[in-house]
This record gives sequence, structure tokens and C-alpha cells, in this order.
Amino acid sequence: MAVLVWVVLCAARDPILVPEVSQHEVALQQGFTGTELLLFGAILTPEGSRAAQDYDIVIVLKGPTQSIVLREKQKVAGIWINADSTELRSAPSYYAIASTRPIKDIVDDKTAAIYELGLKWLQLSPIGAIDPKEQTRFANGLVDLNRRIGLYREEEGGVKVSEQVLYQARIGLPSRVPIGTYTAETFAISKGRVVASASSQVEVRKLGLERAVATFAEDYGFAYGLLAVFVSVGMGWLAGRLFAMR
Repeated sequence: MAVLVWVVLCAARDPILVPEVSQHEVALQQGFTGTELLLFGAILTPEGSRAAQDYDIVIVLKGPTQSIVLREKQKVAGIWINADSTELRSAPSYYAIASTRPIKDIVDDKTAAIYELGLKWLQLSPIGAIDPKEQTRFANGLVDLNRRIGLYREEEGGVKVSEQVLYQARIGLPSRVPIGTYTAETFAISKGRVVASASSQVEVRKLGLERAVATFAEDYGFAYGLLAVFVSVGMGWLAGRLFAMR
């Protein structure tokens, strides 16, 4: 009986993750061209010693979610106009995933869908009724667009594990990264099962003149719009006067 209890207890000892991020705050200032985050940590036993077992590590960095309206452009009589459209309830403004191996080799489709492990499994739920084929087409269009501008990315093999205890991954943030609170979630996976997870946060915010302009635009939208019109008209008038003097 004692041997049986010992075997059961040892089998139930799932690891714990101790995650960390190289910087918990990213400041967007004039001249910001992007940055790179180092996400790292350790895989330990509940007692705090090294796990000394092979685990697959998957790291997901996700920006704040938002509802978004997607419009499909269509060329009519030589002019591009808005055609079909749909609204998605909760699309992440930024999404990046790094893993030790390809996701399809780590978990099955059901587990990948539950934890949204990969762009293929993002839960982009539409608002209102829509044909499933149309939903898939719009979702694929959003993913493709954000991949091309660097806001969605997948890096298979991007996580390196050393000595079965330390892991690290580098994930880039482009210059047009949205502001808000980002969640970095780390998963330890063994034999297709998520055995441990942990998360940390990164704050992306604007500083200096950019922050002042963004705050003014958000708090006083109408005044900001009028000011933008006046500035545009003034710049146009000034340019016209300068060219007239030549």
C-alpha cells in the first residue's frame, strides 16, 4: 500500500512555471521603430527544484482584444468600393506565439482550440448571423492582413529550453504596435496535455507628445477633429503662399 501511494503521488507531481519578461513596460515615443521582448523562465517541481523532464513550452503574447469591423473592397467600374462587411466581437490587437516545436506535433486540434494555440485557432466570433464560409473568409483575411504588417506572428522553434529547466523566447513588437495591457502566457505541455501554465503582463503606452495628442483625441474627439481640419487648411494655405512667392 505504501509503495502504491508513493507511485500515485509521484505521478501527480505536475511542474510549476516561473515566467519573467525582460521589460514590463514599453514606451512609445517619437522615433520608436519597434522593440524585442525576451520572455524567459524556469520549469520547476512543486518543491522548487529543477523538473529534469522534457516538456514542450508554448508562449503566447496577446494584446488587448477589441471588436472590429471588416470591410471587403471590390472593384466596380474601375473604382474600389466597400462591398461585404462583418463585425468581429473580440479580435486581439496583437498576437504572437512561439513554441519549441510545431503546434501540430505538440497537441491535438481540440487542445489547440481550447487554449488558442496558433493563428488557426483564434476565436474570432462574429456579431450576428453569418454564413460559416463567409466567417472563415473574413477571419482569414484579418489574420493575413495583420501578419503582413507584423501584428500577428508564429514562430515554431522560437522557444529554446536549456538543461530541462530554463526556457527563453524572443518576440518582436513592430513600430505600429497598439497601446494597452499585453498578456504573456506560458504553457508547459507533456504528451499532448497542458500540465502547467503561468502568465505575466506587459504595458505598452505612449509617452511625451504622442501621449498628449492621443489623450486629447480620446477625451475631446470633436475638438481634435476641428483642430485637424484647421491645421490641414492652414498648411495648405501656407504651402500655396510659399509656391506663389517663387
